[in-house]
Amino acid sequence: MHLGKLTLISTAALLSACSNGADTNTAKMDRTVVEAATDVAGEIEMRGADLSVLPSGTYKSEQGHAYVAFQYWHQEYSRPIIRWGTTDATIVFDNENPENSTLSVSLPTEDLDTGVEAWDKHIKSADFFDVENYPEVTFVSTDISQIKDGYGTLTGNLTIKDVTKPFTLTGTVNKVGKHFRSGVDMFGVSAKGTLSRSEFGVDTYAPSADEIEITIEVEFQKVE
Repeated sequence: MHLGKLTLISTAALLSACSNGADTNTAKMDRTVVEAATDVAGEIEMRGADLSVLPSGTYKSEQGHAYVAFQYWHQEYSRPIIRWGTTDATIVFDNENPENSTLSVSLPTEDLDTGVEAWDKHIKSADFFDVENYPEVTFVSTDISQIKDGYGTLTGNLTIKDVTKPFTLTGTVNKVGKHFRSGVDMFGVSAKGTLSRSEFGVDTYAPSADEIEITIEVEFQKVE
């Protein structure tokens, strides 16, 4: 297992923080999603939630807490946010062999939401996603092993407008637990990835705004 690592920029920054009155004995991180362990090379190993306590089974995205969005630079002036109104994602989790787990995602292109009516129509037209001929964007995992400790990379095949290419997400399993009302097993995920839209046939106005950053925030609940 190769854990994601962040290189410490400067130990001087840490010393500065301490000299400004930081109490290193009582300082705590607000989120348990990350446990930091500094190794001899001066790097921090990132870990997410403990997946060993998550039961095997099929987990579906909970639509009330499923956000898949992307951003791009609009002529360098701003970074609009466009999201999908519907996210259909399924994870089949294998507790004993997490690397054998699978993820499949379907995003209906008709449900793209820019927040601007005119832009909604344009982005769904043949200039961009061409929803009449390509009703969905899909992602199917091919390698989930690097995230079995709750933090790392997940690679799969992303298909947009019938063009399929490898796509890698860097993600964190934020928390594993049970729904506070139903008691159903669940977990939450944050992930990000970057792609060039022109490589998938969404190339109007390219190379302007060609780089797209994908942001994912999804809660999954066990269905079987």
